[in-house]
Amino acid sequence: MAAVAASTSTAATAVLTHRLRTTKSNQFSALPYLPTRFSAPVFSTSFKHLSELRRSSLLQIKASSSDETSTPVDANELFTDLKEKWDAVQNKSTVLLYGGGAIVAVWLASTVVGAINSVPLLPKIMELIGLGYTGWFVYRYLLFKSSRKELATDIEAIKKKIAGTAE
Repeated sequence: MAAVAASTSTAATAVLTHRLRTTKSNQFSALPYLPTRFSAPVFSTSFKHLSELRRSSLLQIKASSSDETSTPVDANELFTDLKEKWDAVQNKSTVLLYGGGAIVAVWLASTVVGAINSVPLLPKIMELIGLGYTGWFVYRYLLFKSSRKELATDIEAIKKKIAGTAE
């Protein structure tokens, strides 16, 4: 690695310090003379590249759904569905209040994260705390089979509690 750095440093110094005389005029140039490239190797490498592109294009697979399951989205149909769902909501003021509260919460969280990010050294400390918590979570819940089952039952219990089907 040191030899490479030394050789590039020497080459850079040679380019910067030596001035070569150009053939057209008596002016000096800071750039060294470079030999002209032959067109045969360029053609052969581009031909190889072209044949590889053809070969890879034959191997490409396009994932798409069948025509039966995919239907184009109609804007009028979408708006009528949304209107029907909105009309089915009984407490419209509650939905608007929760939606507005969610928007304010996202804005406030963004502001707090921006303020924390502007304090020197605090983002790195928060990153270390996050890495520590992630390590603990993996050790506590994901590493062993019995703890994974415990996590799954806890998640199911929370889902039932949120859905209102708790026992």
